[in-house]
Amino acid sequence: DPFFSFNIVVFFGLDDLMQKNQQGRSQRLPNLVPKGALLCGPPGTGKTLLAKAVAGEAGVPFYSISGSDFIEMFVGVGPSRVRDLFKEARTNSPCIVFIDEIDAVGRQRGRGGFSGGGNDERENTLNQLLVEMDGFTPTTGVVVLAGTNRVDILDQALTRPGRFDRQIMVDKPDLQGRKEIFQVHLKGLTLKDEVDDIAGRLAGLTPGFAGADIAN
Repeated sequence: DPFFSFNIVVFFGLDDLMQKNQQGRSQRLPNLVPKGALLCGPPGTGKTLLAKAVAGEAGVPFYSISGSDFIEMFVGVGPSRVRDLFKEARTNSPCIVFIDEIDAVGRQRGRGGFSGGGNDERENTLNQLLVEMDGFTPTTGVVVLAGTNRVDILDQALTRPGRFDRQIMVDKPDLQGRKEIFQVHLKGLTLKDEVDDIAGRLAGLTPGFAGADIAN
């Protein structure tokens, strides 16, 4: 979606992160990010929005799915969905695949596998994801981004080199970031005071707020 260019990430206070990754903007998709990258941070900070912005900036298709969508009661459904997703991605490459809440399927495995019910299906799904990621190179034109609030519980197999080996922190906005978000939301409204002044005051009253909190 061309709407999700890097310019829109200011809506969630992510422009500072955009500037840190500025070098990747003019590069081809295979050089934009590694084969896989984790977008880590609290809920509501704009991880999905940032992933869409990357695809919008690169001008490539964007495929999004939640990790929980892979987990089913029926044996074989999860791995099948993983295969179908990556088959479509390869067919339409270059593209970006975004897996939100990847911890739903990528939690650490103990000696006996996953804890809790549905162990075999969850582990088979994770294994299929690992196989798919190992099956292509940066020149394939498929970049996989994943969002998580709990990077500490992810299986080490996911974060090893050649998979999700880069972590990008998407944190809550600072004072200046909150001010800019308020400016976006206040723009166009009829106000007694200047938008800049009101946005500054509101930013000072909302420490710890994520972009989604301010939007609401």
